[in-house]
Parts: sequence; structure tokens; C-alpha cells
Amino acid sequence: MCGVTGCFLSEGGNAAYYNYVMLHANQHRGQESAGICVYDGLRLVGKKGMGLVTEVFSREDLDELTGPVGIGHVRYSTTGASELVNAQPFKVGYAKGELAIAHNGDIVNSEVLRRELEASGHAFVSDTDSEVIARLLAVELTETDDVFEAFERVMDVLIGSYCLTVLTSSGDLIAVRDPWGFRPLWIGWDDRGYFVSSESVGLDVVGVGGNRREIKRGEVVWIREGEMESKTLRRERKAVCMFEFVYFARPDSVIEGRCVYGCRKRMGYRLAEESPVDCDVVVPIPDSGRTAALGYAERLGVPMEEGLIKNRYVGRTFIMPEQQERVESIRVKLNPIRDVVEGNSVVVVDDSIVRGNTSRQIVEMLRSAGASEIHFRVASPPIISPCYYGIDMATYEELIAHEHDSDVEAIRKDIGADSLWYLSLDGLVKAIGMKKSELCIGCLTDRYPTPRPEDFEGSSEVEPIEQ
Repeated sequence: MCGVTGCFLSEGGNAAYYNYVMLHANQHRGQESAGICVYDGLRLVGKKGMGLVTEVFSREDLDELTGPVGIGHVRYSTTGASELVNAQPFKVGYAKGELAIAHNGDIVNSEVLRRELEASGHAFVSDTDSEVIARLLAVELTETDDVFEAFERVMDVLIGSYCLTVLTSSGDLIAVRDPWGFRPLWIGWDDRGYFVSSESVGLDVVGVGGNRREIKRGEVVWIREGEMESKTLRRERKAVCMFEFVYFARPDSVIEGRCVYGCRKRMGYRLAEESPVDCDVVVPIPDSGRTAALGYAERLGVPMEEGLIKNRYVGRTFIMPEQQERVESIRVKLNPIRDVVEGNSVVVVDDSIVRGNTSRQIVEMLRSAGASEIHFRVASPPIISPCYYGIDMATYEELIAHEHDSDVEAIRKDIGADSLWYLSLDGLVKAIGMKKSELCIGCLTDRYPTPRPEDFEGSSEVEPIEQ
């Protein structure tokens, strides 16, 4: 998933500070590493490290990263290991200088493109698809100084999800959203300059007001010498990730003109209409299930109580890179309040069930705390297939719904609940308020808007990419 930012200050100043603040607002999108790269007037300089934004950067670091233009990144790994060598922004040199890139998404055909670049002499230093994009762009910028022309050629070969912020050694800031629009990307501006953020909340925290908009799918925004120019270079069918609305985005963000909070609350309304239950209390799974639980409770006229307290110093377990880390973190992340659940029939509302680890242990916790009945309600349909566009659901085998062939009764027994119900696909689509054809729902249907990675595995003939 990741979060990307960018800043171009028209009157000079410290772009690193603004990127730091915007990265902090996007921290939920990635907690493995963080980085900032700035143009200091002569060259590209930066710092990146493993951990949260506040762990990687000190005030002294920000003071030293002087320069009016910069980009930032928080990482959640899907392609490439969770190691410092894969942290971003990723910087590459080429004939005309340097460029740094911050990438949110996943390139479906990255392995084929990597082999083509290697055949033409490129030596890779990481195993990320982000370096593939950087080197493709460097090849094209060697041939032309026109950023739009360069990206038109890059877009011709890239398949998958990519929101990018790019910084050049001439001090240009570039923002790009892929032709499908899988992931959100925003730009705003005022008398200070231009600001780019994966989510709209990044613009909120730096005080950008009404001059803001979502970057269109297939659009390249090029900011140089204080002026912004943009072109939409390529359009595929719209495929906005439904999981952004269900789980990943912050509830105070706006995606495709829709407040995420409102979408999640409507998911709760529809879940209550589809699967009412006679219960004493509705308990949300914090934090991502809270808004849907509120809608569920309101529609049934049942109180919602905080029956599970979250340790605020444990990150989001779903986006942790290793299975064992997820399991161990769940135990220290949540703790039940016995006074809320003891002797009560409890409806537990969560945004989704992916692997089943959290759900299984939560049911055990609530049983131990004395709940008389536990009814599990899920504000999205069963996830039956992998995501190829930037969410860490890489194999069928790790998905509990696939393991049980979408048999809800079998999943219920697996997690130990007294009843289980998922929101229907139609209910989800109506709650989001977009056409089904405009959403990427591949993980729910096993049908995708692009070819899958395995569709490229038979590409045995590899031709060098011209330099």
C-alpha cells in the first residue's frame, strides 16, 4: 500500500518538514520504513530508515534536509523484502542527472520488465518493483527532456497500480496516478506552493484549504519553476480499490469524492439490514471496525460499547510483514472489558476477515471474558483471492475464505463464533456509492482489471530495453 508525499515551495523553505508532517498523516499506510529526499539547489539529498516516521527522523534531520522541493514515503512491503535497501524514496542516476521516486502500488509485470532492463545492462540494487519504474523512467528521460513524453512511454509498458511522486536533480516535482486509478492521490496548492499526498488528510494537516483535487487516473502533474502543468496521458477502465474504503484509508479521508467515514457507516447500516441479530451490545474491532459498528448499532437500536481496548503502541497487525508477527501482536494489541461483555449476547463488527488470526483470537478473548453469545459481523464480502495491486494478500492459501471454499458455516466454526455474516457484494457497492464496474473487487471475485503476474511467466523471449 504505502504512502507517498511531495512538496514544492514557491518561495523557498524547508520541504522536508512538510513532507514529514504529511507522512505522519499517512503513517497508517505503511509502518516498515520511512524516507524523505529533497533538492537542495544543487543535488538530491535524503534520509531513510526502518521504522515509523517519528523513529526515523529527528528535528536535527529535518533541519539538515534543506531545500524547497522534496518527496516522502512510508513503506508497507508487498514486492521486495522489508529491508533498508528497499526503503524509499529510491534514487537512481542516469546520463542527465538523478531522480528519486516514491511509489505506492504493485506492478504486475515487474519481473518481465526487470529482466528486459537487466538484459540491456542495468544492475539492480534492490528487489522492489519501484526500482523498475525508476530505471524505466531514467531510460526515457535520457532520450527526452519532456516529462509527459517520457511518462507516456513508461505508461505504455507498466501494468498494475502506481501512484508516484518523483523528484529530479533539476528541482522538478512530478506526481503520477496509474491509468486504472487503483490508489488515491491528491494535490493541493496555496500561496506557499504545491503539496501532494496519497490521502486528502495529508493536505489537511499542512493547512491546504479549498485549492485541492484528486489527481485523475492516467494523469501526470509536472511542477517546475513554481508552475504546474498536467496532462492525462492514458485511461483504462476505472478500478478503484474497494479495500481503501473498507479498511486501508483513514476514515477522515476522501476518495473519489466520497468521505470514507460515511461509506463505512453505510456498510454498517446495510450489514444490519442484511443480518440483524437479537443482542445486548455491539462491540467494534478497533479501530477499523468502529465506524461500521456504529452504523450497525444505530440501525438496530442497540448500544455500541468499547468492549475491546486497543494498545495504541501496537501497529496495524494486518499490514505487518510476517505471519508470526501478526499472531503475536494480536495478543498484546487488544484486551476485553469484562464489564461490557460478561453475560451478554455480543455482536462483534469488523471491517474484513483476511487470514482469520484476529477473528479467532478475539472470539477466544470474549468467551474468556464471559460473553454468553458471540455473533461476528463483517462489513465486506469474503476475500477469496489474492491482491496483485499492493495489499499483502499474495496467495490463495493464506485466505480463510478460500481455505473453506467460501463456506460461511465452515469459517464460523473455524473462528469459533455462534454466528457469522458477511456484507453482500451488492451491499458493499451501494454503501460506497460507485458503480461496481468502477471498483477493483478482484479479491472478492477472482476477476481482475489487468492480467495477473502468472500471465507473464511464459514470456521467455526477453528483449533489451533501448537506452
